[in-house]
Amino acid sequence: MRVIVTRPRAQAGPLVERLEALGFDVVPCPLIEIERTSDEPIDCSGYEWLIVTSTNGADEIARRAVNIPKVAAVGPGTAEALRLHGIEPDFVPAVSSQDGLLAEFPKPAGKVLFAAAENARRGPIDALGADYVPLYRTVLLTPDPPDGDVVVLASGSAARAYAWIGGTAPAVSIGPETTKVAGSVGLTVAVEAASHDLDGLVAAVARFASEH
Repeated sequence: MRVIVTRPRAQAGPLVERLEALGFDVVPCPLIEIERTSDEPIDCSGYEWLIVTSTNGADEIARRAVNIPKVAAVGPGTAEALRLHGIEPDFVPAVSSQDGLLAEFPKPAGKVLFAAAENARRGPIDALGADYVPLYRTVLLTPDPPDGDVVVLASGSAARAYAWIGGTAPAVSIGPETTKVAGSVGLTVAVEAASHDLDGLVAAVARFASEH
């Protein structure tokens, strides 16, 4: 079975290795690149909470943040990325989405810094009355879509990019936010990962293979 992996080239290695070890024919097809927005330090003094929404955000927080307060991580993948940098999250919502974060976030929240991608959704930021710092921007790539039996989508940006280049393979999605975006651009999500991290993606591809 041919599996299209759309993660950025610098981040695709662990997923590719895990899938190849299971016998899948993996086709790397990077659809996004991550560009840093700044090298300036991010001083978190005076904030009670810092919210980090992605693994890319975790990498940038580790690189740039100082005086880090309590940290909330959206999703186990983000939490694990923070831990790899020696930052232990204080809160990870059970539902791995920004809506799940809002529903479960400790109250009163106090002063919050929301650290995410450029052009992040304003809803959670406004709901928390948070300050916002853009950490990186996502650049969509436009290769020709490769042939494959299933495509792995680990972000909404990847879903948009895959649809943009005309990709039509059924998808394995990392979680509800990505599934929602994929559906909105006309893609078919065959399996959504039960845990929204690398282990979940690998298990979801294996489930797809067993059902097809």
